Amino acid sequence: MTQAAQTLAEIDQARSVHPYTNLSAHRDEGPFVITRGEGIYVWDDQGNQLIEGMAGLWCTSLGFNEPRLVDAATRQMKELPYSHLFAHRATEPAVVLADMLVDLAPDPISRAFFVNSGSEAVDSAIKMVWYYNNAHGRPAKKKIIARKRAYHGVTIAAGSLTGLPYVQDGFDLPAIPVLHTEAPHYYREGHNDETEIAFADRLVASLEAMIEQEGADTIAAFIAEPVMGAGGVLLPPETYFEKVQALLRKHDILFIADEVICGFARTGEMFGCQTYGIAPDIMTCAKQLSSAYLPIGAVLISEQVYEGLVAGSDKLGVFGTGNTYGGHPVSAAVAIETLKIYAERDITSHVKSLEPTVRHGLDRLAQHPLVGQARGVGLIGAAELVADKQSREQYPVGDKIAAKVAAHARKHNLILRPVPGDGIAFCPPLVINDDELNLMFDRLIAALDDVHQEIT
Repeated sequence: MTQAAQTLAEIDQARSVHPYTNLSAHRDEGPFVITRGEGIYVWDDQGNQLIEGMAGLWCTSLGFNEPRLVDAATRQMKELPYSHLFAHRATEPAVVLADMLVDLAPDPISRAFFVNSGSEAVDSAIKMVWYYNNAHGRPAKKKIIARKRAYHGVTIAAGSLTGLPYVQDGFDLPAIPVLHTEAPHYYREGHNDETEIAFADRLVASLEAMIEQEGADTIAAFIAEPVMGAGGVLLPPETYFEKVQALLRKHDILFIADEVICGFARTGEMFGCQTYGIAPDIMTCAKQLSSAYLPIGAVLISEQVYEGLVAGSDKLGVFGTGNTYGGHPVSAAVAIETLKIYAERDITSHVKSLEPTVRHGLDRLAQHPLVGQARGVGLIGAAELVADKQSREQYPVGDKIAAKVAAHARKHNLILRPVPGDGIAFCPPLVINDDELNLMFDRLIAALDDVHQEIT
């Protein structure tokens, strides 16, 4: 049936399969249709103007109508709409973007490999780690250590690393050799009277025990988000990454920093690694690389890792992996323009200038009777909801309190996202200003008030 005979919602219910959706409920409830965007706002098909408090999916950093990105895509589309990077081929946008990314990245990063998404970046990073160890004659060194509550994507390898049940249940994951160590959730997992430093010591001791039990000669890499995003916006406890890195060096285990959410000023520095003093062997990035205007991601690697890939390709005749659209010239051109805008507008300084407003907003959230902890860094944060502030007791899972807050927030024209542990996350476009931030917190608190009144 044609669109003229049906509404968009009806066509969607009849034809589409939605990711991260209760498909049975969708048949009854239908879609939430977004029609346009401007700045930090989007409009739905009912004409409502909403603050996009999640920047889409942690990604639309420059807002929803940046003309320079549209112009960059248009110019490149006219000049060279497609070419690939296989078998020594190159394009100017891909070469320039690789150079810019390596210049921005922390040491010891020296090379860039392009993909289309964060999940592809993580899968490619794992393949590189395995290839690297095979090239060095260590075929048993293949296990990857991730963390409980981590989010690294949904493809076969990335979904295996993700430490959230809803990503794995029903999909026969994990499908690769992966171990999951504790999440660094000090508020929820710290012992009474245990300092952050002592908590970090305990986590690292547990990680070392895992390594020793499995055998360091079987463990290839440790992967971590500087700030755990979809797992609840969990900030690392003091000294955590410093001690983790020392442990990994001791056991010759590579560090993969998953910067898909944290990368490009989200934490107040260009990369989360720079916020938390991480010197990664491999970095994955995507999302804000192009302000999400076009799909693009990258795996950034050290020269040591690159030399391992060179050795392997010499032995085998080819580095046999890649993507048809990896380094797509139009996506790369948009990413270049995005990085130029970040530099010209000093986006990291802008994010830092908003810290007092964010801190004030977090303080307001923390005072709410439903909120046990409000946490954040840069322009990413969360409120963890509890039934009792003193005991930190959570509501029954079936009550879906965070989902209720997100639903009420939409009634107040604010889009937010529930995250595991009854958290409600925010991650607005980086172009937000103080007044808009205050309005975002006002609307979130109004939603909390609604739910509190509903359940008491």
